[in-house]
Amino acid sequence: MLWERSVTEQRYNAVLEVLEAGLPVTEVADRYGVSRQSVHTWINRYRAGGLEGLKDRSHRPNRCPHQLAAAVEARVCELRRQHPSWGPQRLCHELQRRRVQPLPSRMAIYRVLVRNQLITPDGRRRRRAWRRFQRERPMQLWQLDLIELPLADGTEIKVLTGVDDHSRYCVSAQAMTRATGRAVCRGLVAALARYGVPEEVLTDNGKQFTGRFGKPRPAEVLFERILRENGITHRLTRVRAPTTTGKVERFHQTLRKELLATLPPLPSLEVAQQVLDAWVEDYNQRRPHQALGGQTPAERFHAKPDPRQANPGQRVELPLWLPAALDQERVGMPAAGAIQLQTPPATANSTKTTATVRLPLEVDATVPACGNLGVAGRQVWLGRRLAGRMVRVRLDGATMHVSLDGRLLKTLPCRLQPQDLAHGRLAGARAAGPPPASVAAHPLLLGPGDAVEVDRRVNAAGTVGVAGQQVSVGLPLAGQTVTLRLEAATMHVLADGALVRSLPSPVPVTARARLHGARLARGALVVPQGPVVVRRRTSQRGQIQVAGERVQVGLTRARQVVTVHVAEREFRVFDEGGLIKVIPRRDRQEVTRFKAHQQHKPHGSG
Repeated sequence: MLWERSVTEQRYNAVLEVLEAGLPVTEVADRYGVSRQSVHTWINRYRAGGLEGLKDRSHRPNRCPHQLAAAVEARVCELRRQHPSWGPQRLCHELQRRRVQPLPSRMAIYRVLVRNQLITPDGRRRRRAWRRFQRERPMQLWQLDLIELPLADGTEIKVLTGVDDHSRYCVSAQAMTRATGRAVCRGLVAALARYGVPEEVLTDNGKQFTGRFGKPRPAEVLFERILRENGITHRLTRVRAPTTTGKVERFHQTLRKELLATLPPLPSLEVAQQVLDAWVEDYNQRRPHQALGGQTPAERFHAKPDPRQANPGQRVELPLWLPAALDQERVGMPAAGAIQLQTPPATANSTKTTATVRLPLEVDATVPACGNLGVAGRQVWLGRRLAGRMVRVRLDGATMHVSLDGRLLKTLPCRLQPQDLAHGRLAGARAAGPPPASVAAHPLLLGPGDAVEVDRRVNAAGTVGVAGQQVSVGLPLAGQTVTLRLEAATMHVLADGALVRSLPSPVPVTARARLHGARLARGALVVPQGPVVVRRRTSQRGQIQVAGERVQVGLTRARQVVTVHVAEREFRVFDEGGLIKVIPRRDRQEVTRFKAHQQHKPHGSG
């Protein structure tokens, strides 16, 4: 049967039918299902080579004009073996820099790597549509983050990394033993001093970068203060959203693949810093970036000019502000001595005059109505009770003493700078007289029945410190400055002059006069008349809790806010319509909460 014969046998039979049987070529071609030209080709190949000429031949062309030269293919393989992390895109760029001709395409290099088993071909991945977000010019936004680096002894160090959003230029790669707030700020300060001040800085919500999730309440950390003082906008990512800082995270991937994966664990922090500096130099100056169209980060980045080296008429930024603990150029001032004060010249051609001011100095100031006195760039809280009073401020270069009528009120650290003496309250400073009397050295002379008052700030837990003890005065007063009036056996808590609560005195009678900031109480204690008024939100069962007692208001007023007048012997409950009910008191506990809680949404509700 025809389909059981080989291709060579079929061609041989067709040739014999034409040459020996004398059949027409057209008839033989129709019978075998081929064209007349194929039959003529078989006849010519049989006459030239016999039966061997009828076998299948290769369809490969004799020559390929665009075939990659062997020398270029060898160059590609050599570069790949020297740099295993370079892919087809990077190899194409390097060949172009080396002026290799003819320059192969990226896909040609890919086929060379696959052919020589230098990479493992992966399945094609469908590209998703995406949009690249980046700033229009350099120094608009920096992205900062931390990365861990293992050492040979098994410990880990931290590296503060930062890249410019527009150019991908690495502005920081500072290694540190521990990622404390001060160490991170040193890395930030080094980057700001070297490249200038960016407009914005983007970080995650790490505790080194922000105090937004600080406990017990949010607070500004040193990192945020440096940014604020230098006019830098601090932007934070959403919680658990690392893609927001995608550029610096991609920089971490490059750092791990191209540096850390090719080296053994580094022996020390100093060696790690040297290796990082060398790699960052290559990354910024020589490594092409695919997102930049093959440009290096250095080709798209430029730092801001240094204000200290600016030419006349050149527009520059303000000088960099640094805290005293991180400023390398700031020199600590002695506790006493002389300050060289530069007096600005009257004209452009006149010379500067130098005046010498001897320390310590003192100046008189009136306490403003808010009770917060500003001296030498520092805010001193004295309280509203001293509003309008004249106090004396003594400065010795490192400390500030505030006194009233010769009695010391406060002693605070204050680093005096020469420029502080030229303006503000200190412009009229004079040589200081004898120091004020210390409260501890000269205790108050108390007579029988005298009371003592001290001012204390309530912390977030609702407690104040008195004579080394923590006394609870109530969470509603957290963050406020209260006055504690200590009598023989009782301590009264006053807020803005009004009595809030009375407690047993934790201070012995003989120790009251030695308290810090103690003063004689003026006038008798004013006890508020009438009941204590509080507000409560009723529960789902129509109940409220007041002064340790559970009061039933009624199911008809569930989840409503009511007003309660707490008298000595009864509770009087009111709503918007008037009095609801009167309930006798069973206990005499003090009221500690005055406001109603906010209503909680049930689970599953929007």
